[in-house]
Amino acid sequence: MSPVSRTMFSALILFAAPFVIATSINSRHNDHHDVSTQLPSTWYHAAEHPVHKLFKRGPEDTDGIEYATVGSPTWASSFPQSTPDVAQLPQAWTDALRKAVADGKIPNIPPTRAPSVDVAPAYPPGVDPMDPNICSATYRCRIPGDMWDAPDGVFGTGFDDTPTQPSIKLNQFLKDNNERTTHFMIGVNIRQNPDIFLDIHNHGSDIAVHTYTHPAMTALSNEEILGQLGWTMEIIHNSTGGRLPRYWRPPYGDYDMRVRAIAREVFGLEVILWNHDTMDWSLITGGTTPAAINASLTQWLTGPKSPGLIILEHDTSEAAVDAFISAYPAIKANGWQLVSQAQLSNGHGSTYQNVDAQGKVTFKAVAADVVVPSSPNPQPAPASSGTNSSPSSSSPSPSSSAGSGTSVAGNLPTGSTNAESNNGSPPSVSHSLAFVLCSPLLLLASLLT
Repeated sequence: MSPVSRTMFSALILFAAPFVIATSINSRHNDHHDVSTQLPSTWYHAAEHPVHKLFKRGPEDTDGIEYATVGSPTWASSFPQSTPDVAQLPQAWTDALRKAVADGKIPNIPPTRAPSVDVAPAYPPGVDPMDPNICSATYRCRIPGDMWDAPDGVFGTGFDDTPTQPSIKLNQFLKDNNERTTHFMIGVNIRQNPDIFLDIHNHGSDIAVHTYTHPAMTALSNEEILGQLGWTMEIIHNSTGGRLPRYWRPPYGDYDMRVRAIAREVFGLEVILWNHDTMDWSLITGGTTPAAINASLTQWLTGPKSPGLIILEHDTSEAAVDAFISAYPAIKANGWQLVSQAQLSNGHGSTYQNVDAQGKVTFKAVAADVVVPSSPNPQPAPASSGTNSSPSSSSPSPSSSAGSGTSVAGNLPTGSTNAESNNGSPPSVSHSLAFVLCSPLLLLASLLT
């Protein structure tokens, strides 16, 4: 090869090299997909999330502020002893609510009337709970985008009404088996059981909001909803170095478009519901038995893996905790992947609209088998023929009736497309571009050698 030919050949190599390298990078990215969906999520909002403006904050992800020692009298005095007083809500919260209402983001839906936990909340005459603009979960209506089902083959773990004394046994079992779960926390229970709360937090399990005193949320005013969610976030925030939960679960599964909008628009909270209920919350009242719970769990664990399982479970009694511990070997033996419910939206699946419920609707057994479609003409979703699998409501904490005191998380991310995996270009474009540029180079090389 002459000096001139070698010079031309070298120039073409230098010209084409960046495109070949870029194609190689794109190919590797496409092979591995979006790495972020394979990494653990966090149960709390990132430091830059605007919700932090409503709470005390500092320069670091965990605020960088020294809060009162968890469990100290100073710490306890910072939070309501029972139902939050709407006259004592922080100004930042009420301002955010007023703005959301003024911007038309909070539907004008009248509150329900809930005379007791045994009676389903009732809307005023003329108000249809199945109206897509209302969509009450108590009346079997699902709001698109909210999480009810786990991905196929996944057992989403979570426990309501934490922290309680039985939480100690549950948390130790999780430690011994290197498992994490999502604890849906009640604010006054955190205030009354700070050491148990810290033990759970230090183990590394996920924390979510389950309101401050476990009321029926649709029966509350906008300001009362604000207090139930806000004070639960506040006590978690001030007890974890400034972390704010991303997820919440309405007590009894009772929420509608108004309640959802306040949680989402003011506090950035996303809903996690369930598609099966062991009724373990009724163990202490004789509403079910360990044998009945075991039979239900056996049926679900040995049944189809689509959709995945989100089972309503509690740590409000030793018997309820024992029910999960007894089922744990069967969960593993039947090939289910255990995933904390707060992790289901990041790398372990997305929101599902599957329906797996039918049967009588009661307030304590809230079913949901109707999906509100995005189209203006709603059509009821089909119900399966499964038994004892309707999403039922969370019970009040058993301690709520004992003594004089009350003790009782934008769109979810989805996987990237092929175009996204290639930085916005379809894979055929990036690969064919390199071929076009490299073909003359290969031809010249064959002629000059």
